[in-house]
Amino acid sequence: MDPWQRIAQVEAAAHAEFGVSHRFGPLVAAFVAPGLPLNSAWHDGSRPPDAAELAAFEAFSSAHDIPATLHVLSATVPAILPLLNARGYALDYVLHLYTHDLGSLPEIHLPVHEEGDAAAWAALSARSFGPGSEEIMQVVAHGPGIRRFVATVDGAPAGSGALGVKGDVGALYGMSTVPEARNRGVQAALIAARLHAARAAGATLATVFTTPGTGSERNIVRAGFTLGGLRLTFTAPVSTR
Repeated sequence: MDPWQRIAQVEAAAHAEFGVSHRFGPLVAAFVAPGLPLNSAWHDGSRPPDAAELAAFEAFSSAHDIPATLHVLSATVPAILPLLNARGYALDYVLHLYTHDLGSLPEIHLPVHEEGDAAAWAALSARSFGPGSEEIMQVVAHGPGIRRFVATVDGAPAGSGALGVKGDVGALYGMSTVPEARNRGVQAALIAARLHAARAAGATLATVFTTPGTGSERNIVRAGFTLGGLRLTFTAPVSTR
């Protein structure tokens, strides 16, 4: 199995663990709660969906009164794009996919610990991400198999990040820093700590998605990640749902 299919399958499997989920061929859809970005589907990287499977996913979305939103890795897009175009899907946004082979790992320069209190981790994360992020961070914090990390500066919680390991792939996400601790190396410490934890858990590959051109992306590159592709998010027009 090529690495992009491995990554897509891991993301799809993790996605299925949130809320109400259903598989439509290679599409794994989930509905968690109204208004959350987790209300979407992942393509598992195996094969293109057929028109009936895509229509069934759209019906699932309509039944839950959510947009039909689909995440696809760039390696798979050429095979899927004709069907998406035919059904009127539009590209909403793009994230960069970075990978790390977990060979040479960066040092951890700040104290980082695993947080056992999911509510406390979610509150810290929401404080960093800002108003409106409280509900989604609570969902992430309580996700199955989620490992929650907190970095401290001068003894105070300064940033948070999450790690999920499935098989030999460790997925890093949910990284944030409280405003007063920015530019103190918090993200670098959180990245390094989770890379070490992923390797210790048996992973041979780590992944992370970032918004292009951000400070987080620059920190990811400094930690030894390599740009491997894109995650493209498509949404169906209302008329198809």
